Amino acid sequence: MNTYAGIEIVVYFAVLLAMVKPLGWYMARVYRGRPCGLDAVLAPVERLLYRLSGVNPDGEMSWQKYAVAMLIFNLLGIVAVYGLQRLQGSLPLNPQELGTVAPDLAFNTAVSFASNTNWQAYSGESTLSHLTQMLGLTVQNFLSAATGMAVLVALIRGLSRTSTETIGNFWVDMTRSTLYILMPLSLVMAIVLASQGVVQSFGPAAEATLLDPTTDADGQAVLTQRIPMGPAASQVAIKQLGTNGGGFFGVNSAHPLENPTPLSNFLQLLAILLIPAALCYTFGEMVGDVRQGWALLATMLIIFVPLVGLGLWAESAGNPRLADLGIDATATLQQSGGNMEGKEVRFGVGTSVLWAAATTAASNGSVNSMHDSFTPLGGLVPMWLMQLGEVIFGGVGSGLYGLLIFALVAVFIAGLMVGRTPEYLGKKIEAYEMKMAALVILIPPIVVLAGTALAVSVDAGRAAIANPGPHGFSEILYALSSAGNNNGSAFGGLGANSIFYNSLLGVAMFVSRYWLIIPVLAIAGSLARKRQTPVSAGTLPTHTPLFVVLLAGIVVLVGALTFLPALALGPIVEHLQLTSMNS
Repeated sequence: MNTYAGIEIVVYFAVLLAMVKPLGWYMARVYRGRPCGLDAVLAPVERLLYRLSGVNPDGEMSWQKYAVAMLIFNLLGIVAVYGLQRLQGSLPLNPQELGTVAPDLAFNTAVSFASNTNWQAYSGESTLSHLTQMLGLTVQNFLSAATGMAVLVALIRGLSRTSTETIGNFWVDMTRSTLYILMPLSLVMAIVLASQGVVQSFGPAAEATLLDPTTDADGQAVLTQRIPMGPAASQVAIKQLGTNGGGFFGVNSAHPLENPTPLSNFLQLLAILLIPAALCYTFGEMVGDVRQGWALLATMLIIFVPLVGLGLWAESAGNPRLADLGIDATATLQQSGGNMEGKEVRFGVGTSVLWAAATTAASNGSVNSMHDSFTPLGGLVPMWLMQLGEVIFGGVGSGLYGLLIFALVAVFIAGLMVGRTPEYLGKKIEAYEMKMAALVILIPPIVVLAGTALAVSVDAGRAAIANPGPHGFSEILYALSSAGNNNGSAFGGLGANSIFYNSLLGVAMFVSRYWLIIPVLAIAGSLARKRQTPVSAGTLPTHTPLFVVLLAGIVVLVGALTFLPALALGPIVEHLQLTSMNS
């Protein structure tokens, strides 16, 4: 890694942290229904939407009604995206005249985008029409992100309210998340990205004459190149801000028409963590103690930053087998240095690793380099960030409510250690909350490990592996870790567009999204019914460095105990093989 990359990383964190408070404050006012600046323009639109849809914005919901509304709305989204793909051959805005998407791939894609996973077993420019990309995928990018934010706000109300049966109104929370937060940010981002050269058009692919003609595999002359076009800037904006990650083009943000300049790269990378980080401050504002939000953000950072450092060290060191051949991988003014396989020269090691860590920490899944080409330890970093449960930033809303579940576990363990009933923000944490929390924490590892075991046990699973040995196992483990934690990134060597993987990963994405939301809402309802317990000398402060360390330790310990044996069969043994061959 060169000096410039180091400076960029420092500037990145500085800008990100500087934006946490203003955006977090703004979102807190939006969810409280207070003046936020944009309400003068958007409030009439919001009221019109309620009238047209028959929603009473003052009608509160129990957690059960909130959950039912969420499930019905999301299931309808899955059906709509599936139908668009199956019918796209006869629908308009299809200049490339692309045909119907296969049933298994359509199912996988529909679940993927509705669940905020955005796993893609296809190349967008050669599979989906402009209409499907816009009306199906881009719309779900907004709605799936808003769903996670709505569930988080419901949980915050459960923590801040007392002696009530209601946790808010799902339709109001969805509307405000989309109208006041996601749409304005995406509009600004899309305009800026288009100014940088990200394409935004409705036309067919452009034909360009090659300056250096070549031949194809059959020896035929190739004189032109088809350059895919389409409404990319609008989709890229919300894919990053909503931690969705689905690429308009097959190679995602490594494509020069999706991420053309250093500024577009920086802004997209900033957008990935922006809302998840700012929601920590929103949480502090809404519970009446901003120190609580800063403590959660600090927990995320003390896990995230060292893992970024590990990835930078591994990728900057390069491949020791190449060093044996006398190849100099040292970073200089003339070369990026390190392991550059699968990376864009214009981004280099530093930005590629930072993006890989951010996109897997934040449940985003977009890539500007190929994770399959990382060194074993470099690839372990994004894989383990997913396996921690996507609570280090995580998806918009979903990451923070996942970390709050770990916070409940942390105070419960601390209470057992001192022989006192655990409390969090004045609410007693009892057996019911712990049972629901156990479901939230245990379901993703069960999905990941059981799915991986199934995939390596059957011929259909093994047939998709492009590389033998431990790296092939890592490709499968990464795919299930991605689907089982609603991330969406991939080790590109796995041929996942098959009936087996489309079905397996589709089920994994569905279970890991909605079977987690239900117990989270159940906890919100349970906490909302409880009275506030006054702070006493025995209350564990949850805004101190001690609690931050305790919470981070529990997150890391659970992730290590759960996945270390599997990681030992993949990236760890691959690293040992690589270094032993070198010695």
